[in-house]
Formats: sequence, structure tokens, C-alpha cells
Amino acid sequence: MMTKPLQLNPIKLSQPMGAMLCFLGIKNCMPLMHGAQGCASFSKVFFTRHFNDPIAVQTTAVNDITAVIDGGDYSISESIKNITKKVKPDLVGLFTTGLTETKGDDIKGASMLVQDIQKICYVNTPDFEGSIESGFAKSIEAIIEQLVQNCTNINSHKAVIIPNVNLKPIEVEKLKETISLFGYEVLALPDLSESLDGHLGLKQGALSSGGISVEEIENLGDAQIVISIGRSVQKAGNKLKEKNEQMQHLHFDCLSGLENSDKLFKALCEIKNITTPHPAIVRWRKRLQDAMLDTHFAIGSAQVVIALEPDQALSVASTIVEAGANIKAIVTTYKTDVLDNVECENLLVGDFEDVKHFLQKSDVLISNFHGERLCRQHKKALMLRGFPDYEGVGNQLKNDVLYEGSTYLLFELANLIQEHTHGAQHEH
Repeated sequence: MMTKPLQLNPIKLSQPMGAMLCFLGIKNCMPLMHGAQGCASFSKVFFTRHFNDPIAVQTTAVNDITAVIDGGDYSISESIKNITKKVKPDLVGLFTTGLTETKGDDIKGASMLVQDIQKICYVNTPDFEGSIESGFAKSIEAIIEQLVQNCTNINSHKAVIIPNVNLKPIEVEKLKETISLFGYEVLALPDLSESLDGHLGLKQGALSSGGISVEEIENLGDAQIVISIGRSVQKAGNKLKEKNEQMQHLHFDCLSGLENSDKLFKALCEIKNITTPHPAIVRWRKRLQDAMLDTHFAIGSAQVVIALEPDQALSVASTIVEAGANIKAIVTTYKTDVLDNVECENLLVGDFEDVKHFLQKSDVLISNFHGERLCRQHKKALMLRGFPDYEGVGNQLKNDVLYEGSTYLLFELANLIQEHTHGAQHEH
């Protein structure tokens, strides 16, 4: 529970930022933020710095005049006209901000008015509630409801994964590759592994550079299985299953660590009626077991504080607890029961002021770049995860999922703890 009436130095990011990321995982899509120009500018700069890549986004640029006299119709239709003069998106992803939600704009009605000239998907994402996780999840739900066609037949070679916002591009790619070893053509909704993975494109495009196509989204209804990863996107998985009663929905709150990865492979083996998965999967399981032994002493000797969104906090915690980590506190962004069963001394909804309190008696903070100042101040180690990571490069290629990613995570944390411990000893 949150113990105070306001957040002083928040960890949380807004719903519109989650929606924007979601639409960037669709091929030739233009995210359109319905709000003031500064909202879009902030998000664009934020993600450009985090991914070290150009970010495509447009804004309806609501100002103090149009906020009063316009119900949203005019600014949205003018934005669509201006966008389509220069480029032809396969889809415009329209999402709201606190300003336009507070004034009550009818974005569904506004979308209907322009559907003849542009395919559009709309979603309500006020930034005065929820977080980046819920904004991302709501957008997936809207895409499924508005674009995916109902279906009655099943393609036994087709699978869909629905990742939560915290899954980095490389993690989506690794999940697709691993599940394809069971004989599936795997699609991800959305698919950041092809748009924000840091590849060098031919030119800087005005639209999202890769991802799942609109045509592929429309035809997702015949997939044999849908796999949702993260409590925030469980509802999206249920909505996709509603498009076809024969589809099977597998949900996992996270796919990090030995136990959680085992559950995925056991479920896939049962569906495919096989006893053991691909040899490469078995090999990585053995490597993770060895990594748990190798890192146990370093990780088990340290006190850890985690300050992340709930789905990512669960993912990291699941992996490091298996290697003997002592979690002093998990400080997260909104109330959810997904973390209730994690072994930790303190669990609360809070901000960096709360993190500071617990960090004083701990050794390592696992959080975003905004935790760096606290770690320097208190001479603690920082393991960067979550949004943003401003100073590191290649963070879109950090893999923490399944056996392979969990192995890398344990080695990174153990090395960080040992380096920090030796550094502290030299100071004395």
C-alpha cells in the first residue's frame, strides 16, 4: 500500500507513453497523441534518448483556444489531413492525454469522421491514472477489439505472443525464436523486436520502421495459441481468445527464472504432445542451473532494493530469489496483487523517496536511470532496468527472459555486487 498522499519523486511513467510504444510496434504506423504539443515532445525526446533511435510520433497540438472551442473533431481531422499529405500510414494510432480526457473529447466519434481517408485505432489513455504498463495494455486491447477479425478455423502452426511494455525488443525476439522451435510461426502484438531493436535502417522514416503489419493483426484470429506475458496484458490475451473460441490462451505473469520458464516449456510440450523440448532449450536450462550455483554466494550476500513497474519487478525478483537474493524492498508504481507472493521484506507503492529510505540499509538498487543519483549519494551499486536508461547504450538488447536471459541477469548482478564490494573495501 502507498503510505502517503502524493509522490515526490515518482518512478511511474504515464499511460500515453505506453500507448505510444505500443503503436511503434506496428509496421508503418503513426502514433498520434491527442493533446498539447509539449506532451508529445517530452515522450519523443524521452524514448529517443532511451533507444538511441529516431521516434515517429505526431500530435494534434491542442492549445488554450482549441481546448475551449473544439470537441476534438477539428484538431484530429486536421492532423489526419496533414499526416496523409506527406505520408500514407497503414494505421494511425490515436490516444489521449490528461488534457483531452478532462475536457471529454469524443475520440471514437472523431475517428469515425476520418475513417474514409485513413485506417485508425483509438484508445483512451488519460495520464492522471494508470501507468506506462496500463497504457500499453489498453492499446493492445483496443487494437484487438477494433482490428482483429472474428474467426472459426484454427491454424495449428500459428502462435501469438502478447508482451507487456517492459519486455525489451531482444526479449520479444528471443521469445519468438524459442517458441518457433516447437513448430510455430510466431507473431507478436505489438512487435518492438523489429522496430526499436537498434538496427541500422536504410533511412530515417517518418513512420514506424518495422513490427507486425496491419494485415497480420487482422488475421490473428486463427492462431492456435495466444501467450500473454505479464499481468497487465492478461486481459488482452482474453480479448484475443474471444475472437475464436477454439484458440488456446496461455498466460504467464512473467517468463524469467527457472520455475517460470519451466512452466512455459511444459505447457508447449503438452500441446505438441512431446516429452522434451529442443536440445538448445535443454542446454540453456543446464547453463542456468550452473549460473545459479556460481552466483549464489555473491547474490545471497547482498541486500537488494527493486524499484520498477510491477510486471518487471516480478520478472527480476523471480530470477534473483532463485539464486538466494535477499530483497529488502520492492517499491512499485501502482497497487496490484501480482507481487504478493514474492519473498521480500517490504512491498509498497511509492516513489524514490521511499527507495532512499530502504537503500540506506541495502547494497544494490535495481531501477531506472533516475536511481543513479541516490546510488552515488549513498555509495550503492545500481543495476539499470526499466525506463529510462539514458547513459547506457544497447539497453534494447539486454535479455532477461527464459533460461538464457535469466543466466545473463544473474551473472550481471553477481559481477556488479562483487565489483561494488571490492570497491568499498579499497576505500577503507
